[in-house]
Amino acid sequence: MSFRTRRVLFSTPLIAIFEFFLMKYLFLLFGGLDDIYIFLLTALFILLNTVPMLFEERKSRFITRLLDEISGIWIWMSLFFFFDIVLIYALGVFIKLPFYVIVLLILLIPIITVYSYWHAHKIIVHEKTIELDNIVEDINILHLSDVHYGSIRHKKHILDLANKIREIEDKCDLAIISGDLADGSCIVEEDDFLPLKDVNIPIVFTPGNHDFYPGIENVYNACRKAGIIILDNEGMAFNDLNIFGLTYSFDEIETVSADELLSFVDGDKVNVINYHVPQNWEEFARLGFDIQLFGHTHGGQFYPVVWIGNLIMYNMGLFKKNIDGKDKYLHVTTGVGSMDYPFRWGTDSELVILKIRPKN
Repeated sequence: MSFRTRRVLFSTPLIAIFEFFLMKYLFLLFGGLDDIYIFLLTALFILLNTVPMLFEERKSRFITRLLDEISGIWIWMSLFFFFDIVLIYALGVFIKLPFYVIVLLILLIPIITVYSYWHAHKIIVHEKTIELDNIVEDINILHLSDVHYGSIRHKKHILDLANKIREIEDKCDLAIISGDLADGSCIVEEDDFLPLKDVNIPIVFTPGNHDFYPGIENVYNACRKAGIIILDNEGMAFNDLNIFGLTYSFDEIETVSADELLSFVDGDKVNVINYHVPQNWEEFARLGFDIQLFGHTHGGQFYPVVWIGNLIMYNMGLFKKNIDGKDKYLHVTTGVGSMDYPFRWGTDSELVILKIRPKN
């Protein structure tokens, strides 16, 4: 049983309590519903949230993927119904809201849901420029992360991604994936990433935390069959770039030392570190890395999490800082996929072309 599955099962009692009271107060706005029916609806949802997931770990099927997606859609809507209900009841303390206003506020959630579902499935291409002293020729890196191949975003997601990359591959020299190619919600089989084999630029991948949940060797086997270059705590040279892939480390997964990273740095090249989580910017910069590529955050994926993420961390975008007299860059992509809930509101499912240019 994967970490992701254990996490969902562990949180199930809390989710059940939340769903029961959410539906109770939601129905109260329209006259109420007997608690026994609310209990049955809650039990039905809990089955929907857990049973398909257990099957998906062993073999992915259309019906269990569909049920998993329905569960994800309802969890998303539940969160926003909660905010909606709190607002309605809070306003009701001071004024009597007309019934039509309550209905309009409730209907706002399905409207946001439809928009966010559509937006999450639309891949947007952004371009950003990085200027450095130690670059001889122009190089364009296509940076992406958090594809989250799984039961909700399945084979069509990989095909759409491959087609989108092929549309812009003439503008790019290579692609770098900063982890979470898979998300652990279903088994990963050898042929699952095959559409990426048709991309005509090198694709480099370094795993994030979710890539370990379906079995890291399963993910690696699918990558190898798709011709994806795996950098697992190792590096490679590409034109003027010196790229190190630092694998996400947790539990008993070993990482590399600062001395090993320092020995990899080449002062004659642009040194790039590819890591999943946006942290240790200054530490990596002082070791000699000019560009740091990250994912993990999804940019918060939706409001209000986007605002919270922007306050507490490098949440999304390109950042520049002068460290020890040299310009250093950190880029956090919002990712291509979505975790658990197939929605984006306030962030894009993005591919980012990083245009590395000589400093004027």
